[in-house]
Amino acid sequence: MDLELTPDDLAFQAEVRAFLDENLTPELREAGARLTSVFCEPRHSLVWQRILHAQGWAAPAWPKEYGGPGWNEAQRAIFAAECARASAPGLSPMGLKMVGPVIMGYGTPEQKAHYLPRILSGEDYWCQGYSEPGSGSDLASLQLKAERDGDDYVLTGSKIWTTHAHHANRMFCLVRTDAGGKPQAGITFLLLDMATPGIEVKPIITLAGEHEVNQVFFDGVRVPQTNRIGPENQGWTVAKYLLEFERGGGSAPGLKVGLDRADRVARDAFGEDAAHRRRVVEAEIAVTAIDMSERRVLAALSAGGAPGPASSMLKINGTEAMQRLDEISVAALGAYAAVDQPEARAAGSNIPPVGPEAGLVAMPRYLNNRAASIYGGSNEIQRDIIARLVLGL
Repeated sequence: MDLELTPDDLAFQAEVRAFLDENLTPELREAGARLTSVFCEPRHSLVWQRILHAQGWAAPAWPKEYGGPGWNEAQRAIFAAECARASAPGLSPMGLKMVGPVIMGYGTPEQKAHYLPRILSGEDYWCQGYSEPGSGSDLASLQLKAERDGDDYVLTGSKIWTTHAHHANRMFCLVRTDAGGKPQAGITFLLLDMATPGIEVKPIITLAGEHEVNQVFFDGVRVPQTNRIGPENQGWTVAKYLLEFERGGGSAPGLKVGLDRADRVARDAFGEDAAHRRRVVEAEIAVTAIDMSERRVLAALSAGGAPGPASSMLKINGTEAMQRLDEISVAALGAYAAVDQPEARAAGSNIPPVGPEAGLVAMPRYLNNRAASIYGGSNEIQRDIIARLVLGL
């Protein structure tokens, strides 16, 4: 594993930095810096996506044949690191990183031709219909029923914790098409138009006071069978393929930015107090270990390998490191962290913060990121995977 950038890598890094300097407006940078979640509001993320799309950089991992830049693993890592350092707003992963690769892998030629360009441009904004009431990490127990009726499936049931369903015009969804036999064997993967009659989206307000997730109800919703991805009752295989993208690495650039932020907040509050410096240094060690692990995975991928169980390890360590950094900032800010200032933290707001500016987002970010060790497969599930595949237990 070579930690030094090659001359070609350095030239690419300079190209990315020049592009970001020229195209990231102050409002977009502010929106990125004040994110309290991995999901940025579409009024900012879609503006940035259109800029990247015009450059051909909206989907760093996509191959050229589908409209991506055709970058290698090192270029993708450099791009992610530079975007994190520049506070670029994150793009929604649902289309570009999740359902897009699934359509490439399992979609028909017609589905690829229709959906992939719309995902790249942002014309289609996606949400994920996986979790259900009573079926969180036990995804195989989902019960949203899909019955054949002519050329359609008719859907009845609900999904929950559906991020940005109130913004999305499309959903990729797992449904129950066969209730007999092994639960995993009766699941089908569908693509839905959110404007279809019978779909109702109800907001769920998080502990942070934000409307990010929803419950979605389906009452006799008709979905054409041509919207199915892969064979009927084989949706579990498609879903596992998608989760490889949801659980992948690449958290180190954002963690480094979060470490710098937590370090500044802690220094402002406590100076060189030994106890608090120790917490920051311990967090730095954890972030450095994640960075080195991701570089090892990057080296393996560049040589044609696969991340395997390492994706579960990185998922655990990445989420726990992020939560540790949130805790450092909240502790350092003290009472200022508890002041709820939603209007002041909006990008472009002229409302001054109460206390340090870091207090605008520290508590909402802390509360929102508590879910990170649950979504994408809980950390307990990831430890089970490691126990089976690495330790042989």
